[in-house]
This record gives sequence, C-alpha cells and structure tokens, in this order.
Amino acid sequence: MKRLGLLGCGVVADYGHSWAIAQTPGLELSALCDPSPAALAQLAARFPNARAFSDPAAFFADETLDAVSICTPAPLHREHLEQAAARGLHVLCEKPLAMTDPDIESMIQTSEDAGILLGAALCYRFSPVARRIKRVIEEGWIGELRALRLIYLWNLHGKFDESGIESPRRIGRFLEGGPLVDCGVHQLDLALWWTGSEIARTQSAAAWIEEHDAPGHVWLHVDHASGAHTCIEVSFSYCQTAKEPRDVFTYELIGTEGMVRYDRDGWLLEVRNSHGTHRLEGSSEKNFHGMYALWRDCLEAGTLLPGMPTARDGQRVTRIARQATEEALANRR
Repeated sequence: MKRLGLLGCGVVADYGHSWAIAQTPGLELSALCDPSPAALAQLAARFPNARAFSDPAAFFADETLDAVSICTPAPLHREHLEQAAARGLHVLCEKPLAMTDPDIESMIQTSEDAGILLGAALCYRFSPVARRIKRVIEEGWIGELRALRLIYLWNLHGKFDESGIESPRRIGRFLEGGPLVDCGVHQLDLALWWTGSEIARTQSAAAWIEEHDAPGHVWLHVDHASGAHTCIEVSFSYCQTAKEPRDVFTYELIGTEGMVRYDRDGWLLEVRNSHGTHRLEGSSEKNFHGMYALWRDCLEAGTLLPGMPTARDGQRVTRIARQATEEALANRR
C-alpha cells in the first residue's frame, strides 16, 4: 500500500485527485493540506481517515507518506517540489508545472538529484476516448493523419462570484498564463501523442475579451514534423457573463481515408470513412483514476513506466503554451 498526501484541496483536488487516490487499489489517501480552512474542512469531512494539515511544513514532515500530489497554484509548485524532494517523497504535479521554464528545469534537476519520481498530471491521455482515438489512428481507420482541430471553449466558472466581484480563482488562472497554459497543454499533449510527431513550427493569435495580461481566447497553430497540422482553440471568456452559459469541447481528426470526431456533449465518438459511420463508446475527456492506477504501478516499480507523463512532457507542452501566449501578447502590443 502506497500512502499519498494531497497538497492543495481546491476544485481539481476535490473532484479529481482525491477520489482517484482513495478509490485506486494499492493507494491510500493519508494526508491533506491546504491553508484555506474551508477547502481543507470540505475534503477532511469526506476523507476522515486522512490527517489534515494547514501548514505545508507539517504536512511534509509526516513520515508516513510515500508520495505527494501537488495541486497548489503554479507559483508554489517549485517550492513544494523542493520540500517533497528534501523528504524523499515522489511527486505527481498538476499543470502547469511552474511559472517559468527555468523553474521547471530546476524542479527536474532537484528530483533527479534526490532520486524521486516526478510525474506530470496530464490526465486527458488516460481517457478511454483518447485511447480509442489512438487505436483508430494506429489501426488505419482514417488513413494518414493530416489535420487535428481541438477545441475547448468555456467560461472558467463565470466571471463573477456570489459577491459580484471577479472570481479570485479566475484571476489566478489568468495570472498563471491564461487558457492555453492552463487547459491547452492537455490538447498539446494529445496532439503530440496522437501524431507521434514533434513540432516543427507554431503560430498563435488571440482575442482580448477581458482586461487581463493573458488573452481570454487563444488560437494555436502547430505544424508537425510529419506534415500534419494541429489547430487548438481555447477560451476562458466564452459565455463569461452569460446567464445561461454553454461550453464547446470537441476533437476532430482528419486523415487521408476518413475522420474521427468527439463531442463531450453527449460523449459522442464516431469515425466516418469509406466503409460508413462507426459509433464508438464515448466517455469523459479526463481520467484521474486511470492516471493514478499507472502512478501506483510507477511507485511500486520505482520508475516512471511507459505511458506515464513525465516532467519533460509537462515541460514541453508548458513551454510551447507560454511561448505562444507571449507571442500573442507581443503582437497585441
């Protein structure tokens, strides 16, 4: 049994990490930590057997832990990785791994020096949908993959909180880099995984619907070395103030012999080619449970096994997303 601590008890830890840890055989959710009394109390009530800490120093001093999941804001990731490494604790870190590429490089070096595992929580590639699409490509259902159109448009839980001011969580996501850095890294990871091809060139554009430094709506065009092209469109400003908001989440992959399409609305997954239209079983675009099942196996093996997103994977997509965001900002200026 591997005993895990969860650092940061916000939304993603609440609906994703905590349940996956607690429900994965071979893992135990042993400790929780968050400086927010409300966030900590909410998870502590749900998982009463986990020790609750408001102070990260006390949390890391818990000698019963084998590994920690870092779900704190990105500006704190490097500091928390260093604290974990000092205790010899393996780390699964949420994206973006850090605020700058040198910080990520430092985290990787620190983990290597300490002999700990450092994984990136890129949970989309564990989704049954993502894996079925991977098989569709590899089995030649749509011929040679030539174009990918990956879209995620949403309102980031709405612009205003209950008191009528802009949501602090929303502001924090913009300060961390905006929608491409926060959400687009998943689409980038999938594009690299599905094509099996590195990136040759990128070009970005953006729209400022809100007055943050980071754009609220971004397009990223990627030329792959294989000749395939990926277009990623992500937004935090879509229906941001709408009384009845909606979102758009789709994958469309076009090959020389057909196409595959996924729509999160209804979990529609289909392949259209010369043989007809093939309906496949859909699912959520995320899979925390699958990620933690492999993370457990990595902890037991003492190494990052094939399929587990590495810190280098996280660094690569974060670097591209930040560079593209900076390019869009420079063009605006």
